[in-house]
Amino acid sequence: MDRHIPFDGLHNFRDLGGYPTADGRRIRPGRLYRADSLGKLREGTRDWDRFLSLGIRTVVDLRHPWEAEGRGRVPSHPSFTYHNLSIEHRPYDQAALAPDIDPGPYLAERYMEVAEDGVTEIRRALELVALSAESDTPLVFHCASGKDRTGQLAALILTLAGVPEPTVVEDFTLTERATPALLADWKARNEGREPTWLGFGRAPASAMLLFLSALNARYGSTEEYVTRAVGLDANALRETLRTTLLEPRPTT
Repeated sequence: MDRHIPFDGLHNFRDLGGYPTADGRRIRPGRLYRADSLGKLREGTRDWDRFLSLGIRTVVDLRHPWEAEGRGRVPSHPSFTYHNLSIEHRPYDQAALAPDIDPGPYLAERYMEVAEDGVTEIRRALELVALSAESDTPLVFHCASGKDRTGQLAALILTLAGVPEPTVVEDFTLTERATPALLADWKARNEGREPTWLGFGRAPASAMLLFLSALNARYGSTEEYVTRAVGLDANALRETLRTTLLEPRPTT
């Protein structure tokens, strides 16, 4: 199933609604979105009108401040608040990597770095997700390609909401459908050159599987990571997300 919402300039904008949880419920549609860089939006365009029509009230930009400054951030609008929370503290240039580096293990290692370096920003992002869920208002979070930092936060949120791991991994891999467009964007910004790394823009299942395995090996579970490393009450957060973000159980 392709969850991408069509935009002219955005390639990886997706609704997390509809994912089933282990207890038979589903995430409400139109409440939680993940995306590539919203800095590509321009006022007065069809994309801008489409974005505003979603009723989003909170935008969480997971990029470095220098990325938002250099490549643009979402235009300001009175309908939503903007938060720049750089969860990645050790930037790396994927496009310049050697072609023989296996993207799965490499990306999983980077995700663990983010999980441990970016706890302050991850905590705030999760708090904003909970506040948005409690107020019944849509939220979108994004990075540059909507793959790595965005994928990692999506995995934490989906897991806490009760979505099974295979579905979490499947959500991560859906970026593969946007990979050709993300690659074309990179080439356009770099005078038509090809990235050195053959894994650029890829989202293999192994990356998320290895990351979740490493997180569980180090902390015991996602909930323990959120409690011990991020500093939030994971049980309270889980209850908030499952009470407010999930559809009620079927009555028949």
